[in-house]
Amino acid sequence: MILEQRIRDDTKIIFGANIRFSKDDPMTPRLSKEELERYHRQIMINDWGEEGQLKLKEAKVTVAGAGGLGNPASLYLAAAGVGRITIIDNDCYELSNLNRQVLGWQKDIGRPKVDAAREKLCALNPDINVEALKTEITAKNVRDLIRGSNVVVDAMDNWRTRFDLNSGCVEYQIPFVHAGIHGLSGQMTTIVPGEGPCLQCIIPRPPPEIRPFPVLGATPGFFAMLQVVEVIKLILGIGRPLVGRLLLFSGEDMSCNVVQVSRNPDCPVCGGL
Repeated sequence: MILEQRIRDDTKIIFGANIRFSKDDPMTPRLSKEELERYHRQIMINDWGEEGQLKLKEAKVTVAGAGGLGNPASLYLAAAGVGRITIIDNDCYELSNLNRQVLGWQKDIGRPKVDAAREKLCALNPDINVEALKTEITAKNVRDLIRGSNVVVDAMDNWRTRFDLNSGCVEYQIPFVHAGIHGLSGQMTTIVPGEGPCLQCIIPRPPPEIRPFPVLGATPGFFAMLQVVEVIKLILGIGRPLVGRLLLFSGEDMSCNVVQVSRNPDCPVCGGL
């Protein structure tokens, strides 16, 4: 299992990536002087420290989609020092993408999104490894694509692929941080298989697909930042993830609500866990 439970009580569940270090082990990785300076402000956070930063350095996060959610999510994962980032997308940048897909610039129109994104992320942080996979995520290949990930970020714009990712993450026991947006609104939740509902428990059937749908670029940017916070909490084992809870936000009136969601014991994906 990729994650192990560290603390459980009646009010919260805390997880931490299964990455352990020993100060006496000569094989234990170390942070360079440059890394210590780069990450100094976040290392100061309670329960983070150098060990937490090393966990990020050793972690692998897969970002499924290089669009309005995937671009800013990848950017901030790279800035935080996640050591291995895999970005999966099959599309090329178009002019209509540039109001929200911040790793695609005017010069990148016509380029594969994953290639342009990788170039920017490596320029931002040369100490990390970024894998760019130009491919479509399908029910047949999803398990190969996510294998070995500590966390998977749902940055997709269609429900069929989200359900395929959810199924693969449940099978491999990989945490899955979901977000979806529309216009000025959106929702997100964190799925930790066996500890709370999966995506299909919460949304049993794919909603109707409306394409193209309206979107203000700041909306996926906002939710991508929340997804990054969840990913880092999961890897470091700090805070309380959105397991069993669904966050709903509307930018029209700046309202934010968190509702409880439960596992479906008859769920065809996770009901047997």
